Amino acid sequence: MSSEQTWVAELDRRWQQSHPDYQIINASISGETTRGGLKRLDGIFERHQPDAVFIELGGNDGLRGFNLSTVRSNLEQIIDKAQSAGVKVALSQVMVPPNYGPRFTKRFKDLYREVADDKNVPLIPFFMEPLMEESPDYVQNDGIHPTAEAQPKIADFLEPHLLKLMEKAR
Repeated sequence: MSSEQTWVAELDRRWQQSHPDYQIINASISGETTRGGLKRLDGIFERHQPDAVFIELGGNDGLRGFNLSTVRSNLEQIIDKAQSAGVKVALSQVMVPPNYGPRFTKRFKDLYREVADDKNVPLIPFFMEPLMEESPDYVQNDGIHPTAEAQPKIADFLEPHLLKLMEKAR
């Protein structure tokens, strides 16, 4: 899908009307891992000087079966760098499909709560859960990624959480 179809673009259009002083920068890269996000973070901060950052990383690490202690360390370093720069942080819960087995699936999910608690940042619920429950049309055939039709629903779900993050940053 095009960048104009994403939930980020949808939220940006909304906020241009309701919160014109808020600017959303989408620094995500499809297929990104926590390691890649960590490597790019300094450049993102230099270029954009954000007040707040929403971290939704790790799904690709999980799908590739990366060591969970490495995923945890990368997320913690990302949060530490942001907080050291005075940037407010929210972390998104991320999950892997159940076919990775109950033990790995639970440990992966728990990792996010533990990191959020340890770093004292809000944990935003995983936006894919309500989509999957609502309609199969909101999930691509891979069973993982949202469709273009799901993007406004994701924006609806995330908007109150991200507004709260922005309010803390101001």
